[in-house]
Amino acid sequence: MTDYRIYVIDDETVIRESIAMALADVYRIETFDAAEPAISAMETKPPDLVLLDIGLPGMDGIQALEEMQRRHPGLLTVMITAFEDLDTVIAAMRRGAYDYVVKPLRMDGLEATIRNALETIRLRKEVRSLQQQVLKDNIPCFIAHSDVIQDVMVFVGQVAQSPDTPVLIQGETGTGKELIASAIHYQSPNFQGPFLTINCAAIPTDLVESELFGYEKGAYSGAGAAGKRGLLEAAGGGTLFLDEVGDLSPNAQAKLLRFLEQGEFYRVGGTRKQIIETRVISATNKDLDLMIADGRFRKDLYFRLGVVKVKIPALNARTADILPLARHFLMEFADKFGKPVTGFTPAAEKALVAHRWTGNVRELKNVIERGMLVGSQPLLTPEDLELDRPAGKPAADAADAPAPFAPIPPEGMDLTALEKAMERFYLEAALKMAGGNESRAARLLHLNHHTFRYRRKKYLAAPP
Repeated sequence: MTDYRIYVIDDETVIRESIAMALADVYRIETFDAAEPAISAMETKPPDLVLLDIGLPGMDGIQALEEMQRRHPGLLTVMITAFEDLDTVIAAMRRGAYDYVVKPLRMDGLEATIRNALETIRLRKEVRSLQQQVLKDNIPCFIAHSDVIQDVMVFVGQVAQSPDTPVLIQGETGTGKELIASAIHYQSPNFQGPFLTINCAAIPTDLVESELFGYEKGAYSGAGAAGKRGLLEAAGGGTLFLDEVGDLSPNAQAKLLRFLEQGEFYRVGGTRKQIIETRVISATNKDLDLMIADGRFRKDLYFRLGVVKVKIPALNARTADILPLARHFLMEFADKFGKPVTGFTPAAEKALVAHRWTGNVRELKNVIERGMLVGSQPLLTPEDLELDRPAGKPAADAADAPAPFAPIPPEGMDLTALEKAMERFYLEAALKMAGGNESRAARLLHLNHHTFRYRRKKYLAAPP
């Protein structure tokens, strides 16, 4: 007998008993004459497969299927119907049924359907096991103790279920955008495909197109004699992560838009259409809305890249993760440097939580690495971490230096609203200093006139 448990839900005693007699030697069979007791039993003894009659008293088969799918997503269900009612069967299949059989039942046909369903279950488990191993081997530890980042990771898991939907990841520098991109890839159906990255800001503008789309022989001076595949082709069947996508040139933006809309592109200097299936995940720490207003980024490309948007909170907005992250990095560098450091002093922990992490997780990791190199005691101190004084201030002034911003109140705060309030404040201050002259106010804030007018319209009363 196998370990597979099968529920048989049918109001006809003869049907239930005949199925049980035919299958009891091979599977663990549980029978029910209505859907309600079966759904209750699933809470303690979940089945691998359900044989569900459509025409049940009380909760009918379609309603029961919906409820079971809600409580146990992915549960395989084979519908049983007394006659081949195609409309009802189609409705069941759309709601997630695996297959259906028609009464009067032919046991050899039913057994074949069950074997196919259980083989699907076995393959799913194998894929899930392989995927978990790939995740373990490819994604560094992601600390998610705070509610806000746990919500992000749940959303990431949902987004990953699609193999090709474009995703735009937004967040400050150092928040872990590439880590989130890799998490999406390795949880997706394409997890066995390549995961390639390109930093659009690190490549000269005139070379970005050839890196992305490849080039043909003699496409430009210095092009290789044999031509070259671009990263979009190299990532075929997998994911291409475009970091700092806001730095793409206008030409590269146009070609990327064509690929996202039609799944095709041309290599630089080429005339042959290239068709490839590659998921594009992009990231930026720039305000693309402002870039669109300035004419530096295509609005239509923004909408195609951001079919789904993932916003990563800054480290200062997820303070519950600071100490767990710090301990994780401490253990990592203790092993790397072979030093017997085991933790932080209470003062160091307090300083870590109170510090304003403008560089986010990347800055925190660098601070811990530095502390591990210079620290000589089992516990790192604020002095080891250089967190005993505000950045840029001499040690003598540290005790008297005020915090640059107000502390977070016990009830929490709306960071987005605060950012808007600060921008509004400085826009008004610049206008006041400039005597109402927009051009001069824009220069005070290191903005061009067009951007200043956009922000003034967004946050203040529209100029006359």
